[in-house]
Amino acid sequence: MSGSYFTPALFGFLAELRSNNRREWFLANKHRYESEVRDPMLRFIADFGPELRKISRHMVADPRPNGGSMMRVYRDTRFARDKTPYKTNAAAHFNHISGKDIHAPGFYIHLAPDEVFVAAGMWHPEASSLGKIRDAIVKTPSRWKKSIGEPRFASTFELGGDSLKRPPQGYDPNHPLIADLKRKDFVAGAELTPQDVCSPRFMSRFADMCAAGAPLMKFLTTAVGLRW
Repeated sequence: MSGSYFTPALFGFLAELRSNNRREWFLANKHRYESEVRDPMLRFIADFGPELRKISRHMVADPRPNGGSMMRVYRDTRFARDKTPYKTNAAAHFNHISGKDIHAPGFYIHLAPDEVFVAAGMWHPEASSLGKIRDAIVKTPSRWKKSIGEPRFASTFELGGDSLKRPPQGYDPNHPLIADLKRKDFVAGAELTPQDVCSPRFMSRFADMCAAGAPLMKFLTTAVGLRW
């Protein structure tokens, strides 16, 4: 828990990658990616595991270099107009053990030279999960309001993501929580700086932030039928 995991070198590499986002440059600098970006993130993920288990034993911090919590550096360009091959951020997603992808309930950390943030919740949940969350809000509105109104959560995170322009079909358009029922994402985020994550105290701060996000995570996880 002591010492810095991330350094300015991580952000320097990502800034250079943004200006040189092509295979030849990346291969020539792959040793830098591994030592300055990949390996620090994998150490962070491994050491966060015990802290995550204190929050929920059903959430996973997987330090494998492939198929684990760290997001791939390679972009999926099959259907994208932007054909640059590499992501210019480093990120990790700590998802539910039953979740298979980034759409499952989870905590998320995103590191880029101009965008650093921590998030909790469910991003673009599939239709069946979205319906279960909305139904849970309707059925237990006080529990939903308590989860997002808990002082520690409210002082750390801000709810965001996309919402429908019109009320979802099958729900009362005059419901007092209609703004929440219109949400397509149930995510909360907190912005940070590169200096924040380069601090030797960042592991403790990140663990505290995830603990603050637990009320929202518990509501969403149980709403979709998973164990918290």
